[in-house]
Amino acid sequence: MQDNEGKILVGITMGDINGIGPELIIKIFEDNRMLQVCTPVIYGSGKVLNYYRKSLNVKEFYYNTIKSIDQVQYKKLNLINCLEDEPMIEVGVATDAVGKYAFNFLKTACQDLQDGKLDALVTAPINKATMQQEGFRYPGHTEYLADTFKSNDSLMILMSGSLRVTFVTGHVAVKNIADNISKEIILKKLKSFNDSLKKDFRLRKPMIAVLGLNPHSGDNGLLGNEEKEIIIPAIKEAFESGIMAYGPFSADGLFGSANFNKYDGVLAMYHDQGIVPFKTMAFNTGVNFTGGLSIVRTSPDHGTAYDIAGKGIADESSFREAIYAAIDICQTRMEFEEINSNPLKFTKHNSDR
Repeated sequence: MQDNEGKILVGITMGDINGIGPELIIKIFEDNRMLQVCTPVIYGSGKVLNYYRKSLNVKEFYYNTIKSIDQVQYKKLNLINCLEDEPMIEVGVATDAVGKYAFNFLKTACQDLQDGKLDALVTAPINKATMQQEGFRYPGHTEYLADTFKSNDSLMILMSGSLRVTFVTGHVAVKNIADNISKEIILKKLKSFNDSLKKDFRLRKPMIAVLGLNPHSGDNGLLGNEEKEIIIPAIKEAFESGIMAYGPFSADGLFGSANFNKYDGVLAMYHDQGIVPFKTMAFNTGVNFTGGLSIVRTSPDHGTAYDIAGKGIADESSFREAIYAAIDICQTRMEFEEINSNPLKFTKHNSDR
């Protein structure tokens, strides 16, 4: 692992090769300036990249093929071929074959992460249905990574600038949301979110807005009792423990009035409650960051987009922001570890400036 500028090793999984992932990778790394801020390692297939490069009529796109991460060349685009057979490419089509490919890319990258040979991971979109196979029985990347890296405190954090949104329940059917919310779970999420805001985003005393579950936060019990019986007690206990948690707020009021800008993070009760306003405001710049892990992982905040795959019109902005975010969080964690490992040394270092 490297901590020099331009030498941060970022593993990038190709994801679903029938979606827009390969196109976005090509568009991003056509610009050689990206190699000044990191050394990318693509986990995927050279034949897939060549297929899309030709179909998109991209002339200036070069990469260095390596057999393992130990052969990486810094400040160059590296590719580790994870497929021995000829890949079956059917642009815009969900197939079991590409699900197996995507899992292969992810497994290989995670092994290098576990071995300490990568600084961060950025994942291209997958199709969660075609990914279901032996070894991957998870709703998505977040749950797989939490299991692989042995974390009970993982969080899906959507971020864009100062807007950060996470969830008490993630990939849960709507009919099961209320059954998956408890005071203990909310407290656990608040602690993990608070820790991540400090360690990953340089916030000393982060302020967190907590949303209610029911319309109008239950209207004092008229529209539901979860706020009175579960959410408010959790907020009070969190605040008493030193976590600056406030609420519960109605989602429409908090986001509609822009009052979310007063807080460093927002804890939503369920997936769409937080993700709909987030994507409305930050669809092209949003990043999905998995907090609470020992490793850094980000991804763009969109899916495979089969409907536009191979047409050359996919917007790479969110994917690029995901790479930048991974680099920033790596650097922030290094600073956090330095400060907390030897605070006197850090204070002297800064006072000498």
